[in-house]
Amino acid sequence: MNFMKKFYHTAFITSFCFLAVGCEPSTSDEPAVETSSSEGTSVPGFQVDPFWPKTLPNEWLIGRIAGVAVDSQDRIFVVHRPGSLTRGELGLTQDPVMSQCCRPAPPVLVFDAEGNLLDSWGGPGEGYDWPGTEHGIFVDHNDNVWLGGEGIGDPETSLDHRIHGEENPLCRDHFVLKFSTDGTFLMQIGEANKTAGSNSTEYLGHPADMEVDPETNELFVVDGYLNKRVIVFDAETGEYRRHWGAYGKVPDEEPIGRWEGADAQPAADYADSVHGIRISKDGQVYVADRGNGRIQIFTKDGTFIEEHFIMPETRPGSSSGTVWDIDLSPDEAQTYLYVADGTNQKVWVLQRDTMEIVNSFGRRGRAAGEFHWLHKFAVDSQGNIYTGEVHMTRRLQKLVLQNNVMAE
Repeated sequence: MNFMKKFYHTAFITSFCFLAVGCEPSTSDEPAVETSSSEGTSVPGFQVDPFWPKTLPNEWLIGRIAGVAVDSQDRIFVVHRPGSLTRGELGLTQDPVMSQCCRPAPPVLVFDAEGNLLDSWGGPGEGYDWPGTEHGIFVDHNDNVWLGGEGIGDPETSLDHRIHGEENPLCRDHFVLKFSTDGTFLMQIGEANKTAGSNSTEYLGHPADMEVDPETNELFVVDGYLNKRVIVFDAETGEYRRHWGAYGKVPDEEPIGRWEGADAQPAADYADSVHGIRISKDGQVYVADRGNGRIQIFTKDGTFIEEHFIMPETRPGSSSGTVWDIDLSPDEAQTYLYVADGTNQKVWVLQRDTMEIVNSFGRRGRAAGEFHWLHKFAVDSQGNIYTGEVHMTRRLQKLVLQNNVMAE
């Protein structure tokens, strides 16, 4: 195994500015997201649109946000968890009716850039399993929609004790689903209630996210909450191609602890939430190892290149980690890598060629432009960012790209 190349990055905050050009206060009525940036660096700035998305029809309510994706037409696909809504929130569904609102929205919602609801679908159907706990969504270059589930149930059963092909309803979400954009079922990879560890070529173990490589039409899955690996399939046939664990090695089946921060030896294996994956145009595979607070970078064949830690002073081992999701800026060079940090409640902006943190925005809170359990996000072709929160806020937000901001 190649020696690790470790980079420890901390956001050195030198200025705070509103997100109009030149750091002057915004004259818009919309709240501005406060950002920090490294001195003398031109970086993207963002402004929250507090009216996105528009109110849903039919008294629908959104549950915890499980995934966000953007298709080739800049339509925003959201998968949420209707089952996370409480009885009190779903007054219209009670017998007798408790209140004038609400009822759960369908699991998959499709919006345009203005926040209008275009379509909705999802849920149990014929020919496929539907996850008990939805997790992750991706729209590929052919506008096929992929989603998964993590449904870990009882941690004693599903995390510490491997289930090898046994039927167990507490450990059921071991599959990814493929649909057309209108919700027509196309394919399932993996089976409910069946898992066989991180080196199985047949079964999955709570897949968390996925992406399809447009050059090879291969599906890359971070498999993810139970298993500790990246696994690759043919996106048309579902045929197994290859898999790898941390540092490109064969995944270790033994339960592991989390990395304990900057003074500790980095974990040899992935933690209990390999949570996100993106493939750049130049062929690099970025894997979000949430529990260990790091991004690992590979070639498409699984050869390890390097790793980068985000805010190691947060001590990922005693928190939920700092790398919850990743995405790339839409310019041809994909100059920036964005990192969703659901512990510090920020989006970190990294210069991709150096992997240095050059900017950030957000903070913990419930106001527009703030986050509470920032879970998943996606970037559209105009550079706008759509974020989803998974805890009690259950909120979607749109952060509109402004002209690049030059720090004072």
